Amino acid sequence: MQKDRSHVEIRSEAIRAQLVEWRRHFHGNPELSFHEKETAEYIVEILQSMGVFTLQTGIAGNGIVATLSSGDGPVIGLRADMDALPIMEQTNAAFSSNNDGVMHACGHDAHMAILLGVAKLLAEDYKKGKLTGTVKLIFQPAEESADAYGLTGAPYFLKAGVIDDLNVALALHVCPWRNTGDIQINKGPSMANIDNFSLQIKGKGGHGGYPHQSKDPIWMASFILQGIYGLISRKVNPLEVGVISVGEIHGGNTANVIPEVVQIKGTLRSYTTGVRKQLMEELENIASIVESLGGEFILDIEHGEPALNNDPFLTGIIRKTAQSLYPSMSIYEEAFGMGGEDFGHITKKFPGAMFFLGCAREVGDKGSLHASDFMINEDALPIGVSILTACTQKLLGDNYLDGGGYR
Repeated sequence: MQKDRSHVEIRSEAIRAQLVEWRRHFHGNPELSFHEKETAEYIVEILQSMGVFTLQTGIAGNGIVATLSSGDGPVIGLRADMDALPIMEQTNAAFSSNNDGVMHACGHDAHMAILLGVAKLLAEDYKKGKLTGTVKLIFQPAEESADAYGLTGAPYFLKAGVIDDLNVALALHVCPWRNTGDIQINKGPSMANIDNFSLQIKGKGGHGGYPHQSKDPIWMASFILQGIYGLISRKVNPLEVGVISVGEIHGGNTANVIPEVVQIKGTLRSYTTGVRKQLMEELENIASIVESLGGEFILDIEHGEPALNNDPFLTGIIRKTAQSLYPSMSIYEEAFGMGGEDFGHITKKFPGAMFFLGCAREVGDKGSLHASDFMINEDALPIGVSILTACTQKLLGDNYLDGGGYR
């Protein structure tokens, strides 16, 4: 066991310099959702140099599926996201963003570098005849932002049919609030359903000195806000997970004029289908209060990512594999939070699991994703390669999967 464990670790650590080079290239050249053209070209060039992958490109604009197959066996999908965020970088790193106002502040640069590292090790195994089955490396654009149709990258991969044959799917996400060398896992719902709402309250405008002659939508909005903020504590089962937050309120242009319309925008977060449905229904009930106050309302809800649902069996494989590779590793078992992750589209269709990979720059740091000073400890890169590669080898080689099901 020790020999096998060290073999994967040593191979991953041996390519550390290459991983760092790849990651820093991505970091210095970030591209926004659906605009990852140069990122995709760089990835394709690297994969082609390995000489063993069949490539499908242009999915969701710039997405790539790199397939490595050696005949019968399960089909394992490994996914990394490609896009950056509209954030002005403030890290002062020598390899910081060359594109003003665009930054890899969520670690997708690391995700891509790690998946390329997995590709390199699996390609070596394939050339030595040590790989049985099929691996699909999924480089997915547009995880962060939706297009005009309300879709991120993952739904386009599912619509294209390029991953219909997956038996299982795995992914990781860097985690700046965990020490480098540790991981966080969770069985079941682990990140939230995302639904954003826009509520328009329509009244009748008028002079601020004669409010009785108007139907004041700002006054009506005060009751709506009380209802929204009381919804979670008084309507949702306290043993369930749900959040509703208001992020925007717009109404009026001057101090002495009561406006015609007030706009309220916010987000709904939940872990289960039941709570998701309940939050939407309760929000509409709250909005209807304005009708009794003489107003009207229009409520629009944009349905986003489904909850990331980690398959218990696959989560167990990740845990066992990580413990075998790194016996001193701390493994934290808790949900990842109320953020969204469009890998949830994939785990909704296939058994799948994501783990969070500690990448704190210093022991005890509690960094944040989507921050202008976000930076990882690059020692995490070979650890991510090692765990993903070993999980893939285990799922392909130990009869864990049987015809798309579990033994």
